[in-house]
Amino acid sequence: MSKKVGEVMSTEPTTVKRSTGVRLAAELMSREDVGSLPVIGETGELVGIVTDRDIVVRVVAAGHDVDGVQVGEILTEHPVAVSPDDPLDDAMNLMAGYRVRRLPVVIDMQLVGVLAQADIAQEAKDKQAGHVLEAISQESERVGARAR
Repeated sequence: MSKKVGEVMSTEPTTVKRSTGVRLAAELMSREDVGSLPVIGETGELVGIVTDRDIVVRVVAAGHDVDGVQVGEILTEHPVAVSPDDPLDDAMNLMAGYRVRRLPVVIDMQLVGVLAQADIAQEAKDKQAGHVLEAISQESERVGARAR
């Protein structure tokens, strides 16, 4: 496959800031039907990612008040990201290796889009997409796989 990430990524993804309340982040995830949201700084730079799992494990299961916690307290910093110019094959390998369903797409750390599992499923060859989707869905024992 010779496509680039920029050819299939979703542009203008829903984002949150460090100061966003966890409840609002969860509501946005529900409305957008996604399990993670990029966290951006004041000038649009990617500073992290927050996942539905972060909210459940770090807030709900820990017994914290969801209305009293901000995204900045629970986000995962330095998420795996790709460039719009990266080959789609490389991005798919990253998604499979880290078992993540969405990758932030950045240019000089400025968020320009998100590459989602659904984007790949629409564009990739059936066999190749199936391999990636299967690898993403497997339970992970990887330390860095928290970024789901």
